[in-house]
Amino acid sequence: MAQPAGGANPIRIPFNRPCFTGNELTYINEAVLQRGHISGDGHFTKQCSAFLEREIGVHKALLTTNCTHALEMSALLLNIQPGDEVICPDFTFVSTINAFVLRGAKPVFVDVRSDTLNLDENLLEAAITSRTRAILVVHYGGIGAEMDTIMAIAARYQIPVIEDNAHGLFAKYKGRNLGTFGVMATQSFHETKNFQCGEGGALLITDERYAERAEIIREKGTNRSRFFRGQVDKYTWVDVGSSYLPSDVLAAFLWAQFEGKESIQARRQKIWDRYQSELTDWADQHDVQLPTVPAYCDQAYHVFYVVLPNLQSRQNLIAHLRSRGILGVFHYLPLHLSDKGQEFGGKAGDCPVTERLGECLLRLPLFNDLTEADQTDVISAIHEFDGWV
Repeated sequence: MAQPAGGANPIRIPFNRPCFTGNELTYINEAVLQRGHISGDGHFTKQCSAFLEREIGVHKALLTTNCTHALEMSALLLNIQPGDEVICPDFTFVSTINAFVLRGAKPVFVDVRSDTLNLDENLLEAAITSRTRAILVVHYGGIGAEMDTIMAIAARYQIPVIEDNAHGLFAKYKGRNLGTFGVMATQSFHETKNFQCGEGGALLITDERYAERAEIIREKGTNRSRFFRGQVDKYTWVDVGSSYLPSDVLAAFLWAQFEGKESIQARRQKIWDRYQSELTDWADQHDVQLPTVPAYCDQAYHVFYVVLPNLQSRQNLIAHLRSRGILGVFHYLPLHLSDKGQEFGGKAGDCPVTERLGECLLRLPLFNDLTEADQTDVISAIHEFDGWV
């Protein structure tokens, strides 16, 4: 989604760079040479799953090949059928809703709040119809959506909630971990996320009624997991499913990341807080919006963004940063205005906040080994920008 502006200057400060905690190669070597198990559900996969269950407090955590596949599993678990409607924030990555469209669902896009950029809970109830089968919630930037209101509405209409928590691992809303409010949640371990293994994800299940079937769907529709636990003497095809298990090599890399949880989060917080501190006066002076974090949210420090007053100023700032060798990138474009979104009836003006964000939001470099000197260069370049329109 996010592409750099044109320009010949080489990038010396990227938007993102994969981070290493130190033990990634050690654990990969162990998986390959010592344990001799590099396919799915090996030692490191089990370590990661147990860690997520313990740290987040969910009934079951199943590692997947990516977050998109975890979302596809959630659509299968909810038995989404052609003609069903699924509510989704308009400001999100296409995977959030595509997993449900693949099952024949019709997306119903709801605009987001102008402060946290999360689904606007005040617009949710009006989007519900007799065909609504799920509500998808995205915690943008790892800042919790208004889950009290959303869950109350969902309970009133008896509609399951799925949390796309790709940005928000270990973040909290009013003291409770994101990913534990809905019947299930999904995580991403893509290289752009706080905790990464290149490509990877997880399905978190809070409602234990879905747990056994989730294992079956993840194992090509077979009861293979029960077989390995000694609960059946052979395994067979019992349901629909696909191959959603990641290699244990990827899980070995991820386990090293989880071991570094405290240092990773502390470093990202330091970078995020510095941006906030040193850009606040600049933002106030130029009518630029910085991230809003409600007092009752413990965020994940996943992204730091600025929302410029208009599209041309945003594009000029991207080009200005690029001229200094710095890559700043935009983010999601409005789903309802995409080619596919318009096939479902989307039209200009449906989600005005998302439409503004698609034109005006810019994300700044934020990765674990971003040096203080490089961050100083980013901040200085922003302060020197004079391409306002």
